[in-house]
Amino acid sequence: MSLRRTAPKRWSLQDTYGFIASFCEAQAQTRATTNTNHTAERTRSWQHSCRSFHTQPRVRCRLQHNEPAATSTATSAITFQPSPPSPHSSRHQFHTYFVTHLPSSSLHPDSRTPPGLHHHLPRSAAAPHRSDSGAAPVTPPHLPSNRDLTVVRIPLRSAKHHFGATDSRGSRPYNEDTNQAGTIDMPAFARRAPISLVRNAMKKSGEGTSADSPYGDPQIFYFGVFDGHGGGQCSDFLREELHGYIEEAASEFGLKSSLRKRTGAKATPGPKENAPTPLIPDSKAGGRQGLDNVDMKGSEEAQAQADIPQINEHGAINEIEHATTVEGEPPNPAKICRDRALKLQRDLVQEYKSTIGGYFRRFNPPHFKASQSADTASDAPIGVEAVLTYAFLRADLDFVTAQARKRDPDDPYVSDAALNTDEILGKPHHLPPSGHGIGGPTRFKGGSTASIALISTPTPAPFWHPAASSTLLVGHVGDTRVLLCETATGLAKPLTWDHHPSSPGESHRLRRFATSFITDSFGEERIQGLANTRSFGDMGSKRLGVSAEPEITRIELGPAQYSFLVLMSDGVSGTLSDQEIVDIAKEAKTPEQASKDVVAFATEVSDNGDNATCLVVRLGGWERRSEGGLGSLGTKEIRDYRRDEALDPRRGRR
Repeated sequence: MSLRRTAPKRWSLQDTYGFIASFCEAQAQTRATTNTNHTAERTRSWQHSCRSFHTQPRVRCRLQHNEPAATSTATSAITFQPSPPSPHSSRHQFHTYFVTHLPSSSLHPDSRTPPGLHHHLPRSAAAPHRSDSGAAPVTPPHLPSNRDLTVVRIPLRSAKHHFGATDSRGSRPYNEDTNQAGTIDMPAFARRAPISLVRNAMKKSGEGTSADSPYGDPQIFYFGVFDGHGGGQCSDFLREELHGYIEEAASEFGLKSSLRKRTGAKATPGPKENAPTPLIPDSKAGGRQGLDNVDMKGSEEAQAQADIPQINEHGAINEIEHATTVEGEPPNPAKICRDRALKLQRDLVQEYKSTIGGYFRRFNPPHFKASQSADTASDAPIGVEAVLTYAFLRADLDFVTAQARKRDPDDPYVSDAALNTDEILGKPHHLPPSGHGIGGPTRFKGGSTASIALISTPTPAPFWHPAASSTLLVGHVGDTRVLLCETATGLAKPLTWDHHPSSPGESHRLRRFATSFITDSFGEERIQGLANTRSFGDMGSKRLGVSAEPEITRIELGPAQYSFLVLMSDGVSGTLSDQEIVDIAKEAKTPEQASKDVVAFATEVSDNGDNATCLVVRLGGWERRSEGGLGSLGTKEIRDYRRDEALDPRRGRR
């Protein structure tokens, strides 16, 4: 009798998942049966040993009974909780990642397979289980058969298609620039989207939607660049602490979400509340439609508005002064605890007056509504801009007072006396949010400039989605720079202006307090030897008005209205024009490559070798970044000329 030959069956990836799931389930049941008695015995012995140490701090022990058996036994089901924790020691670390939703189908090769065995082998050959452990599961528990969303954590610096950061020390012996990127825990400040937009366009896309923050809002993204001078202590401090000051200020002000529903409104769950999110192509979710709706401008119209450096008859480049910044939206009233916010503002201003004095005796910070008397407080609404201003000023005061208490290495005879002994006394009552020390063992007299960008979205769709609207909030101090690239025209839209003594606004602000400027040999005005009139640190010039009052700009980003966001230090903006920086970024395939190209070109053509840092953030119009206006060719001639000049061996003798 001959056997009928059939085609051999191939072992697929689907079969592998089923085998692994069966094996893990059998191992978990075995471990649960073996370790149940040992867990209770270890718990009793640990409690007995805790009673013998009467001098130790009280420690609470609790069993995690609500954990699954396989998990609780593997981790011994015991956690130790010191009581009470310090308010600063319990603070979480900065989130250098963002949390997003991905379809659960990405964890399984084909989630549409009907429930059942994932292979065609006998169970005895596929599931190594004992006879008393029961049957292996028919469907692996961690491989769902539907298309629900799964939360994943993605490091922001590894997401090269969404963000890029590059720095270079140039020809300097060390790099004083720092940068930071991630998400922070604070309520949303975005403008609420229409309910039709929330329910229809954004909820359709089940791929890559942003997860909620601890406040129940879409995550707040944070980007910052810090340019130190005189050393890197201040820029390092801002990189590690400034985001914590913003979170702390939002909590102290009692800031509420701008997306929260009205009081008393109750959500009525519908029959499809727990239904899985359908996977719909991006074209139907509104992404392609948002890109197609951009009204692209021609080259003639963009040429008339572009600020491109020109070459004069002597072969020199006529550099372009920085263009006028984009006019931001007025501050929106925020939901805060008004009495508490006014008291915090009043206390901070009074602390500046009594601690530093000088310029700050008549200090009236922008966006602050408090006055000297609680009875005469302004009735004007307070927005998130006041929270950001408070965080900047609080961080600057903490840094300056911390340096004033330290030994001055340049003057050992008066090392025990603070700068302005009659003004700075005692120990500051406020510590940084992390609870760590500030700076090194000796006094640091340098400082740092800073520019940060906060992005808040009103819907679960991330801000880089072509159909998403978002709110951009920029805080700026010094000569770092922030640019937007407009999708329709391809032009650079500056959001900050340099705080230099030659600026009319800064000159008017400081000359009212009898501050005199000097002009160096290059014709540049300076205050106490500093090129910036606003910065963190610089304690020797604080009394003259070198403060950390931020210039805050709010921009509403429409769907695909802007292609990308650029943050840079003066090592880049002081060498290249705004349009050149934007055009270099257009030619790159990813934001990560764009940041590398900008820094590489700025370092190559720079004549002073300053530290250079560049951050590029993808926005909704990234896919059409080179289609509007002149594309990336508008500044190609001047960029080629700069490179030829840099490679000319006679450059140093000119």
